[in-house]
Amino acid sequence: MTQEIPAMPDQFFDMAFFQNPHEPFAKVRQDTPVYETVLPEGLKVWLVTRYEDVRALHADPRLGKDLRPFFAKLGMPPEVGPLGMQVAISDPPDHTRLRKLANKAFTPRQFANLRPKTELITDRLLDAIADRPEVDLVDALAWPLPLAVVCEMLGVPEAERGDFAAWAEVVRGLRSPAEFPVVAQAMADTMGRVLAAKRAEPADDLMTAMIEARVGEDRFDEAEQVSMALQMVVAGVETVAHLITSGIYALLTHPGQLAALRADWSLLPNAVEEVLRWETPVNLGQPRLVLETLEVGGVTIPEGELVSVSVLSANRDADRFPDPERLDITRQTAGQMAFGHGIHYCLGAPLARMEGEVAFERILRRFPDLSLAVDPAEVQWLPNPVTRGLASLPVRPGTSG
Repeated sequence: MTQEIPAMPDQFFDMAFFQNPHEPFAKVRQDTPVYETVLPEGLKVWLVTRYEDVRALHADPRLGKDLRPFFAKLGMPPEVGPLGMQVAISDPPDHTRLRKLANKAFTPRQFANLRPKTELITDRLLDAIADRPEVDLVDALAWPLPLAVVCEMLGVPEAERGDFAAWAEVVRGLRSPAEFPVVAQAMADTMGRVLAAKRAEPADDLMTAMIEARVGEDRFDEAEQVSMALQMVVAGVETVAHLITSGIYALLTHPGQLAALRADWSLLPNAVEEVLRWETPVNLGQPRLVLETLEVGGVTIPEGELVSVSVLSANRDADRFPDPERLDITRQTAGQMAFGHGIHYCLGAPLARMEGEVAFERILRRFPDLSLAVDPAEVQWLPNPVTRGLASLPVRPGTSG
C-alpha cells in the first residue's frame, strides 16, 4: 500500500508566516505533524513539529548531522571551507572525539569568568543610549553584546574584530549574502593569527584552552581549533541577539510579567528560560540525514532523505507546556528545547543563559520607564526559516535610573 504524503500547508514560509508562525504551527501539530515540504532555498525535507517527536529525534542515532553523503549522492560534494569539521555537524565517532576535547576546553569556569566582563560591556552599551529619546535595541545592544562577549571569551584582540562585525552584518542582511564566503574566510584567517599568538603567549581564554585540551594523547589539530572557534561565533551570536530582543519585546508587551520580574529578581533565570520557550531563537534545526528508515508520528521516512525539526513549534506544544501561548515567567520550563537535546546539546547554553540574564537585568534596572516606540503590531520579524528574531526593536529608554 502506498503511503499518502501529507500536503505542504500553503501558508508556510511566506511573510505572514514569519510574522506569526505560531498559529500555522499549532494547526500543523494537530493535523499533519510530520510532512514533506520544501524550504525556501529549494531543499526538500520532512518537517517534524510536535514536542515528543522533536525531542526523540534529537537523540535518535538513525539521524546524522554530517550531510556530505547526501550532497555527494546528488553529485554536489560540498566545500567544507573554514568551518571544517566541528561538533555541530559531525556524527560518532568523529563527534564523540571532538565533544570530549571540547568539554575539556568549554568548562563552567570559562563561562562564569565572563559574567563581570559581560556586565561591563552591557553597561557601556547602555551608557551610549542613556540620553537618546529613541533607539533600536537590535543595533544598540542585541548584536554588539554577544559579539563582544564571544570575542572576549576567545581572546580575540579588539583590533582583530572587524571581520567578525562584517560577518554579523551579512547574517543580519545589512550586506550581500554573496559576501559570506569572503567574511567567513577572513574570520578563519583571524582565528589562525590569534591561535598562533596564544601558542606563543598562553592566556586565560578559550583559544588557549582549546590549544591545551587533551584526552589521553588526543588533541585538536589547528584546523579543528579554528573550526571550533568559528562555531562559537556562528552559533553564539545570532541566537543570543534574538534571545535579548525577543525577551525585551515579550516583557514590554506583557506588563504584568515585567512587573513581577522587577518585584522579584530571583525570577530572572526562569524568565530567561520562559522567553527561550515562548519565542525560541531557533525555528528549524539543521536538516539531518536519515541513516536508516524510521517512523515518526505514524509517517515512514525513507533512508537517505532529510528531516528538519521545528524547535519553535515544539516549545509551543500544549501536550508538553499547558496554555503554551501564555508568557509566564513562573512556569515550569524544564525540557524546553531551545538548546537541543542529546549528544548535540548546545555547548554554549550556559553562556547564552548568562548573557540573557545580564542583558535583561541591566536594561530593566537602568531604564525603569523603558517602553516600545511603536505599536507591537508594527514590529517586524526577520524572514528567516532557520532562526526567529526581530528585524528591529525601537524603544524609548526614558529616564535613566
